[in-house]
Amino acid sequence: MKDFWNTRYAEAGYAYGKTANDFLQSYTFQKPSKILCLAEGEGRNAVYLAQRGHEVTAIDFSEVALEKTRQLAHENGVSVQTICADLNDYALEANHWDAIVSIFAHFPPEIRKKVHQQIFESLKPRGAFLLEAYQKSQLQRGTGGPNALNMLYATEELRADFQAFSNIQIESKSRQINEGAFHNGISDVIQLITLK
Repeated sequence: MKDFWNTRYAEAGYAYGKTANDFLQSYTFQKPSKILCLAEGEGRNAVYLAQRGHEVTAIDFSEVALEKTRQLAHENGVSVQTICADLNDYALEANHWDAIVSIFAHFPPEIRKKVHQQIFESLKPRGAFLLEAYQKSQLQRGTGGPNALNMLYATEELRADFQAFSNIQIESKSRQINEGAFHNGISDVIQLITLK
């Protein structure tokens, strides 16, 4: 899997564009916040958050992607810390983040549960978690996301993963996405926002 992503990110340009995800752009985090971007890829969301005055860390298992993150941050005159690690083997620090962002970070079920269960403990009190992901019906659309059903999400799975949170706003919807070469067209997504 790591080879797949390194190959994709080694291609010219930015696979998912340089513009931050629009669902992320619709949310305002308290400033200044210490924010972690999970499976961040080439850095478009991390750079956007850094431009808004946040202290941002991007984690991904592709060093190729993180090099592009650093380049994009430099182009935009901001700083983004990067961590090259596989989230399956990486322990999120407890009570450390003001916010955690997960934009189209898809994992197999056992890894998804492991990563998601760490998020509550890793957030500071009143910390925010924001997620957008493709839902299972997206498999029929072919407009982005994993092509394996077990890598796509269902609202019930996410509610179970984040049951430690008391107030979860979660919505399944179809919407237009235009993010680089690989996320294009009407897409079936799940959007989730919650506070610790």
